[in-house]
Amino acid sequence: MKYAFVIGTSAFIVPSRVVSYADQEGDHEFLRINSIYDGKSSALNIDLHIKDLHGTEISLVSNKQVTEPLYLVTVENNSVKIIKDDGNTLIHIHQLDDEAAMGLEHNIVAELEVNSPAVAIRITGEFFVDGLHIRAENEKLHINDIGYATAAMAGQNQLVFTSEGVVL
Repeated sequence: MKYAFVIGTSAFIVPSRVVSYADQEGDHEFLRINSIYDGKSSALNIDLHIKDLHGTEISLVSNKQVTEPLYLVTVENNSVKIIKDDGNTLIHIHQLDDEAAMGLEHNIVAELEVNSPAVAIRITGEFFVDGLHIRAENEKLHINDIGYATAAMAGQNQLVFTSEGVVL
C-alpha cells in the first residue's frame, strides 16, 4: 500500500506509513499512520513524536497524549490536530478525501494518478523533530532552511527528513 504525504505544496509518495528523521545514529520515527479513515468503522489513527517551538516533547499514541497534556488534541474521523494555548495549530494531520486530493496542484495530481496511493495525508504546522525545524504551510515546506514548493516525488522507501532535506 502506498501513502501520499502532502506537506506544504509538495507530495511525497512512498510505500510506507511511517515518516522519520535521520541523524548520525540512524532513522527515528516521528509519525506513524496506524489506520486510515475508511468511511465506515475505521478512523485516522496516528502515533506522533514531535517538539513544540520551545523544545517541549509532545507524544501521541493511538491519538492519545502520553506526555503531559500541554495542548488540546482534537480528533475527528479524518483528522488529528494539536492546538496551542493561543489557538494556533502546532500540527494538523488530515486525511484528504478523493475530491480534495484531486484538487491539488496539477503536478501532484499527475503523480497521484500514476502511483495510485491508498490515501493522501496532508500535514501542516510548525514544529521540531529532534533538531530539525519543520514548517509546513500552504505555500511551502521548510526543513531548517531548505524549502520545497510544488514538488511531487515518489520513492521506494519510507519518507525521511534529514538536515540536508528529504530522502525517499
